[in-house]
Amino acid sequence: MSDVLALVEARLRTALGEPDARAAVTFLGTDRIEVLRFHDGDVVRYATLGMSAQPMADPTAVVADPLRGPRAELVLSVRAGRADTDKVLRPLAVLAASPQVEGLIVAPGASLDTGEPLWPGAPFTSVLVAEAGGLVEDLELDEPMDPVRFLPLLPMTPNEAAWKRVQGAEALQERWLRNGTDLRDPMRSGVPLG
Repeated sequence: MSDVLALVEARLRTALGEPDARAAVTFLGTDRIEVLRFHDGDVVRYATLGMSAQPMADPTAVVADPLRGPRAELVLSVRAGRADTDKVLRPLAVLAASPQVEGLIVAPGASLDTGEPLWPGAPFTSVLVAEAGGLVEDLELDEPMDPVRFLPLLPMTPNEAAWKRVQGAEALQERWLRNGTDLRDPMRSGVPLG
């Protein structure tokens, strides 16, 4: 599976340039997850590397298929210099390990919660998983393997996360759009939900 990760890293480098930092986290009973940091002008991007080594398995399946099933990596983009966002490395690795640890299938529209601020002073403890295909194109793998999708993460305040659970991901994204919310602002306040 390391060949899958080599292809994933090559795709990330093609789309985002050379990483200027990387960190690795290993959780008991899981494969190693790396987080790569890329600078793009005033935006810093963090991308996981390792989540796609194994396909995500349906937690109700008796036996996990070692080849078939969705594969993904996570990408978070924030404005540089407004907060100590490099502390997001561990929370991102935790989210990327969640398919192995908790049997989750991470897909667009899902909420992922870290239970703690994403970085010191962050008003966010969770993220909304957005649609893939914008920043980093899907990586096709040999049959019968599913392609690797690069899923953008949009930080949510606790109130936004609660509102999303009731109203849905699409309604929250429309609210952000209508209010001109800068989703890359690492210290932004929550969107008005009244």
